[in-house]
Amino acid sequence: MDLYEYQARDLFEKYEVPVLPGIIADTPEEAKAAAEKLGGVVVVKAQVKTGGRGKAGGVKVAKTPDDAYEAAEAILGLDIKGHVVKRVMVAAGAQIEKEFYFSVLLDRANRSYLSLCSVEGGMEIEQLAVEKPEALAKVEVDPLTGIDAAKALEIAKAGGFDDELAPKVADVFVKLYDVYTGEGATLVEVNPLIQDAAGNIIALDGKVSLDDNATEVRHPEHEELEDKDAADPLEAKAKASGLNYVKLDGQVGIIGNGAGLVMSTLDVVAYAGENHGGVKPANFLDIGGGASATVMAAGLDVILGDPQVKSVFVNVFGGITSCVAVAEGIVKALEILGDAATKPLVVRLDGNQVEEGRAILAAANNPLVTLAAGMDEGADKAAELADATATA
Repeated sequence: MDLYEYQARDLFEKYEVPVLPGIIADTPEEAKAAAEKLGGVVVVKAQVKTGGRGKAGGVKVAKTPDDAYEAAEAILGLDIKGHVVKRVMVAAGAQIEKEFYFSVLLDRANRSYLSLCSVEGGMEIEQLAVEKPEALAKVEVDPLTGIDAAKALEIAKAGGFDDELAPKVADVFVKLYDVYTGEGATLVEVNPLIQDAAGNIIALDGKVSLDDNATEVRHPEHEELEDKDAADPLEAKAKASGLNYVKLDGQVGIIGNGAGLVMSTLDVVAYAGENHGGVKPANFLDIGGGASATVMAAGLDVILGDPQVKSVFVNVFGGITSCVAVAEGIVKALEILGDAATKPLVVRLDGNQVEEGRAILAAANNPLVTLAAGMDEGADKAAELADATATA
């Protein structure tokens, strides 16, 4: 779960990371009141979960409360990379002398943590990595020892900080790592981390991504941070049914049992789609080890509710759950959905009791269902049907 900037700011403050005062506002009137309360120059910042706010006009300096009103009026409702601004944060202004970059993230490839650091901040990290890769230090962090004072100093020196600045930023690095581990995050990023005119080190902008698994087990309070109104309705519906679903931008709905099988199915469908109008997978949906009628109906209901979906590929390997149970689940699921099921389904079954499962589907003789002998055949047929439906 990605947090809004104001939520990240609040977490930073909780762990004594130096931040500036900030007040959220949903209307221009509230922004004006916030500016009056903070006093002096403020910055009105769009609260959206995407980068490039400044270039899109989502960050404005306001010298007076009336300026803050006008800034909020201009920003609220703004579309920034597909994200419509519904809230702003009015933050106290700062006299920036220098801008830095720091982050700590989960390095899945190396089963470790990784810290990125640079004395040159303020620009997008991707841009810095391309234009001046030597300026961006990458330091592995052992999860067992973390970032203590010594490790923080090592990171700061690697990032190009001099002997005067390194100890100052190192203290903040330790606190930011406390945020990372204390909140079960997969990313904590500050860009820019600044030094102001008085020499203070301040986290001016923060980005935090929380591990959903940690939320469920160790941090149930994180549910309060979730913006349910901004969530994709299909993903919210799937989550309510206990399904592991991620919406993509294609036309072929995917249902499988097991994350590995589903990911392989995405690849095979994408490859097959190259021969059928360039259609692509519309989603990732893992129904897990069980494929009861209820689970299958919930999965189909979510996928068929996506107007982009033109066909569905059900790719299931019967293991603990036999293909008989899967086939019965599909038949009953289509009965449950009734008229809501209108798009063609290609079903590939393999594994435990596969012949019996195929016989059940054949006997049901549902006009929407096409049986496929193999994964490649099923993917090709689903892509063909999606293309035909899209161009009909």
